[in-house]
Amino acid sequence: MSDQHSFHSFETRAIHAGNTADPLTGAVVPPIYQVSTYKQDGVGGLRGGYEYSRSANPTRTALEENLAAIEGGRRGLAFASGLAAEDCLLRTLLRPGDHVVIPNDAYGGTFRLFAKVVERWGVDFSVADTSDPAAVRSSVTDRTKVIWVETPSNPLLGITDIAAVADIARTAGAKLVVDNTFASPYLQQPIALGADVVVHSLTKYMGGHSDVVGGGLIAADAALGEELAYHQNAMGAVAGPFDAWLVLRGIKTLPVRMDRHSENATRVAEMLASHPKVTQVLYPGLPEHPGHEIAAKQMRAFGGMVSFRVQGGEQAAVEVCNRAKLFTLGESLGGVESLIEHPGRMTHASVVGSALEVPADLVRLSVGIEAADDLLADLQQALG
Repeated sequence: MSDQHSFHSFETRAIHAGNTADPLTGAVVPPIYQVSTYKQDGVGGLRGGYEYSRSANPTRTALEENLAAIEGGRRGLAFASGLAAEDCLLRTLLRPGDHVVIPNDAYGGTFRLFAKVVERWGVDFSVADTSDPAAVRSSVTDRTKVIWVETPSNPLLGITDIAAVADIARTAGAKLVVDNTFASPYLQQPIALGADVVVHSLTKYMGGHSDVVGGGLIAADAALGEELAYHQNAMGAVAGPFDAWLVLRGIKTLPVRMDRHSENATRVAEMLASHPKVTQVLYPGLPEHPGHEIAAKQMRAFGGMVSFRVQGGEQAAVEVCNRAKLFTLGESLGGVESLIEHPGRMTHASVVGSALEVPADLVRLSVGIEAADDLLADLQQALG
């Protein structure tokens, strides 16, 4: 691991960290170890520490080493889904009676996990506008153990000053968790800014091809990494070897894909901002975005996610989604192909009636890496 971390360039780490040549054949990519158990050389005589693939698998190990290297953490862990990763993290960090501060703009599945699962376990949470450090500070209590941040957030593309909130968390004796899914480690490094744990839906930009579901945790501290690894094994929601292999392959092209996603999204956002049927564009790359300056400070570029609101309310937003042709109507994000969705009826239906309810006239885009002119033409015809 130390050799993998020694590479200064992100692009080099993305390709080489965890990707050692196979010692038997010289294969330049890790094999898919589609195996459940391992021969022992006598009782307790493990080869490389492998005994059962829930506990460890060589393909998953390669991905986990890569995750730690590209996020600048001490320990990476790969799970069957993003929510499986979040569940493991929360059950590791929290006990009944503890309190968490969560964003007022978060992925609907994360909110559902807190409101329908974790709260029943005796953990309280408060909702705060994490783009305002004062609002975060005022939400902290003497029972707060975790401050949870998404930046950019889903689906309103809010920006949180990670370093400022990290200071609040340290003062409170709480852990700062940053969901880095929208940015990816190529565009943003939360651990370098003070985060204790980074969360990923590996399904999205890390995999990058809409062909795998997975989740990841990266811990800044080795001791916390060990605790998380214990719970990962005890709870068992691990990434399978083929899924780990697909994500590891996707990460190799993450930098070049994120550059193109960001370039295309900037052109899309600028076009939407001038369209007469669009009432608001939410993209941190636009100078008028309230979080633009902070995003410019803590991100390499502004990412591939764009949300916008349209004239005519909810039905007009739904019709835009239905008329799109090159933008595929579907949930998820971060693949090479462009997606469009209506958050209020799709990804964020679980937050209806809560403090996290999203505007009914909102459309969310995951801007892919197709030719930008084709994407602009499709949105213009969809808007009518």
